[in-house]
Amino acid sequence: MSVALIILAAGKGTRMNSDLPKVLHPIAGAPMLHHALNAASVLEPAHTIVVAGHGSEQVHASAHAFDQAVDVVLQEEQLGTGHAVNQARNALAGFNGDVVVLFGDTPFLQPDTLIRMIEARRKHDVVVLGFDIAEVQPRYGRLVMDGDQLVKIVEYKDATEEERAIRFTNSGLMACDAETLFSLLSEVTNDNASGEYYLTAVPELATARGLSVTAVKCDEAETLGVDSRTDLAGADAIFQSRARAELLDNGVTMMAPDTVYVSFDTVVGRDALIEPNVVFGPGVTVESGATIRAFSHLEGCHVSRGAIVGPYARLRPGTELAEDVRIGNFVEVKNATLATGAKVNHLSYIGDASVGEASNIGAGTITCNYDGVMKHRTEIGARAFIGSNTMLVAPVSVGNEAMTGSGSVITSDVDDGALAIARAPQVEKPGMARKLIDMLKAKKARQSRGS
Repeated sequence: MSVALIILAAGKGTRMNSDLPKVLHPIAGAPMLHHALNAASVLEPAHTIVVAGHGSEQVHASAHAFDQAVDVVLQEEQLGTGHAVNQARNALAGFNGDVVVLFGDTPFLQPDTLIRMIEARRKHDVVVLGFDIAEVQPRYGRLVMDGDQLVKIVEYKDATEEERAIRFTNSGLMACDAETLFSLLSEVTNDNASGEYYLTAVPELATARGLSVTAVKCDEAETLGVDSRTDLAGADAIFQSRARAELLDNGVTMMAPDTVYVSFDTVVGRDALIEPNVVFGPGVTVESGATIRAFSHLEGCHVSRGAIVGPYARLRPGTELAEDVRIGNFVEVKNATLATGAKVNHLSYIGDASVGEASNIGAGTITCNYDGVMKHRTEIGARAFIGSNTMLVAPVSVGNEAMTGSGSVITSDVDDGALAIARAPQVEKPGMARKLIDMLKAKKARQSRGS
């Protein structure tokens, strides 16, 4: 049986106090919506429908950035979860399979939980996901069970005192075959305290038809929703704690793991060493045996085995470091490849460039890659030596085993094995320093008297 996803992402998130739609606020570098889409990908859905409302254009763009095949439908008025799911009716017209309803602001749902829901759907007509709350609270609807049969879901505000004492609560997630789901939604009314069309009315309507309804239980942490900036910070902290623990279990050394920030897709190999206060942005892979030293920031880059980065280094998107490359303190690298054994140890910027094997880039070297309109590349050959404070004005190439003199401004290609020196000759004027200082002091004194 094929599966379709409906992800509810229409909420404005008033408590977030933001112009950005709630589901697009990031956790570990990825929008919450992407976390939900990623978890649900284990079901290999035939259709994925995102129901957007506030900021629908932004939600649409983000959903398509994750997967172009995602369909986005608009819920113009927010009239409840049942009404939101119903917006996907036309998009799934003719679909013969199961529908799984998720929330776009629930980022910690585990793939195994979704698989268990689909397995339960083989035996029951409607499956709801629930969890046990640690203490009674009014936030969640209660799941009223009779054995393994779910009788109904009752919202706290509509519940009796006996029902409010139930700890098995509703997550909002549901699985049902498409035809049955939309048929039941047609019967949902807004006769309740909020005047909304609840998706939670579906199980009771299904039971009234004689259909089989059950609930699958998951850990409460999987259902954590994000409604405020405080919730967002807490959710990110949970992600970081789990991700760091996984890295440690996989053989990564971190002496101060609580100071390391990872992204949703960070990959670090066994026996890599990550020093304190390192930040991994999205798209970073660090191979086994590499070292990332303290206070470095990496994003969109690949670091090979044996490479050492930092301290205080920045690797930007498009950076490729081969084995045993050295990137030192206060070095920035962007959209550049460095071959095996290349070294950029101090105070340099290498952008839109390639650096050959075993080449050494001296302190203060800059590849001048931007002319104010376009970017240009710098090509440095193997075993080249770039003197300190060299400006390489791209497009330019320096050949294999070539050298540049310190303080040079290189504007023309340098042949293999050549030495290029491009700086003005030194001129010395005896006594001029003292004369200049005296002139400046006199000028300052005149200005002081005038004021």
